[in-house]
Amino acid sequence: MQYNNSYTPYIAGTASVESVNTLFRKVYQYMALGLILTSITAWLTVATPSMASFFFSSRAPLLIAAVAEIGLVWYLSASIQKLAASTALMLFGIYSVLNGITCSVVLIVYTQESVYTAFLSTAGMFGAMSLYALYTKRDLTSWGSFLQMGLIGLIIAMIVNMFVGSSTAEICISIIGIIIFMGLTAYDTAKIKMLSDSIGMNDDEAVGKVAVIGALALYLDFINLFLYLIRLFGKRRD
Repeated sequence: MQYNNSYTPYIAGTASVESVNTLFRKVYQYMALGLILTSITAWLTVATPSMASFFFSSRAPLLIAAVAEIGLVWYLSASIQKLAASTALMLFGIYSVLNGITCSVVLIVYTQESVYTAFLSTAGMFGAMSLYALYTKRDLTSWGSFLQMGLIGLIIAMIVNMFVGSSTAEICISIIGIIIFMGLTAYDTAKIKMLSDSIGMNDDEAVGKVAVIGALALYLDFINLFLYLIRLFGKRRD
């Protein structure tokens, strides 16, 4: 969810409507593609006996997929300037598939109704925050340091609670996680809006790269918001 610091700072209201629309059309298309790939992969992982047996017979396959995800998202974020837009999009697709494998556990743990409800709730909350960031005149990029500190604190709290196992702490962590990723949705949308001011809309390669890294950031916000919502409100299978 990091962007190259060489881009110029965003000044509210300076990006043209046309440039913003052009960039966000690609961003949301790529993000939707990622979510579709993740959803299909998660369903196939659970529904296909051979895949389910391979990934759930031991922890190793899921752990390897999770480590590969971290490495891939780090590489994509760090190397976006060097990669071709088509290569970046392909890597984002691979990441979405890997995330589908690791997120397939959700389909096993929670009821189908809970998954649908959490997904629709996520879509509504994500859409509201993203629209707010698109149309507000406030500079939301100032939220960055606060949200990053909150995210670090959230990760530390989750690690500590893995050993403590407090149900009350679990609820608090989920609520804080929802708040943080709602904020990050608005923040990342504002960052993408900023980038529409910094690139030439006739430069298809530059637009493609920014669209991929922007889609990755919003995709991660959406997935994490979904996971915290279902942890808080989801009904587990018997």
